[in-house]
Amino acid sequence: MIRVGVIGYGYWGPNLVRNFMAAPGSAVTRVCDLRKERLSSLGKLYPALKTCSDSTELINDPQIDAVVIATPVSSHFELAMGALKAGKHVLVEKPLATTSDQARKLVEEAAARNLTVLVDHTFVYTDAVRKIRELIASGELGQIYYYDAVRVNLGLFQHDVNVIWDLAIHDLSIMDYVLPARPVAISATGISHVPGQPENVAYITLFFDSAQIAHVHVNWLTPVKVRHTLIGGSEKMILYDDLEPSEKLKVYDKGISVAPGPEDVYRMLVSYRSGDMWAPRLENTEALQTEALHFIDCVENNKQPETDGLAGLRMVNMIEAAETSLRDRGRLINIQW
Repeated sequence: MIRVGVIGYGYWGPNLVRNFMAAPGSAVTRVCDLRKERLSSLGKLYPALKTCSDSTELINDPQIDAVVIATPVSSHFELAMGALKAGKHVLVEKPLATTSDQARKLVEEAAARNLTVLVDHTFVYTDAVRKIRELIASGELGQIYYYDAVRVNLGLFQHDVNVIWDLAIHDLSIMDYVLPARPVAISATGISHVPGQPENVAYITLFFDSAQIAHVHVNWLTPVKVRHTLIGGSEKMILYDDLEPSEKLKVYDKGISVAPGPEDVYRMLVSYRSGDMWAPRLENTEALQTEALHFIDCVENNKQPETDGLAGLRMVNMIEAAETSLRDRGRLINIQW
């Protein structure tokens, strides 16, 4: 039985507590939050659960095996490093840290102590995204041409990070999980419409060594909520709509065929192919349930998480490169792996 302590009971913390409470093989034994009114509401749901307002108290509790961190981004490094040094396994909300240097230190500390670090890239644990990975890995889509994602809504404005850190990291983590190739360079543009606050609109383009391109549009300032991802391949194409209640994933047997003309080998002919559309059956299991069970399995059996510290480091590397580009009006930046 993995005994879990959760730091942070604000927006995401209740979902993590609920799932680790329900997951076989784990038990939440203590929850920490600076706001006592949050802990008071927690006591009504789980009367036997211990609470505290000092994270150090929870981290140093010998009755806790793993620490789950659901706090503002700026605190992730300090809390995660403290937990690792106390010999605890760690699950931390995205992003892993605010800089690649911090993320790298966490990866190294976990490896030195043989401890598990899992980064909560939640969408990786959805049935839809896992099905996309399966379809691409099987070769059913053929050669991947493009990955195009739109993630926009009105708010929630963040004060400590911009829209890239808040929203684009979801699409970057999905892309990192489903695509066999990694981008080698990135260009980003964006703007803030609130004086003194982080950018609320951003456009990111990623380049690969192959004939493949990716684009991510994120925005806190649109009148509607959109969660669309299009993945185009030489054989088939995918539309992933996370807001669709039933058919989140649609696979289209559509595309083009390119062949040399009979008169001139240098003249290419493009013909269009239009076939059926089908929607794969998905279980629609809650992502956090899948993630909690995966974390428990990794801790108990010393396995490498699918969204481990290295995956978290890759995300921070990409976002750092995107921010460098954004500050220089879209200048192309090589991504360091």
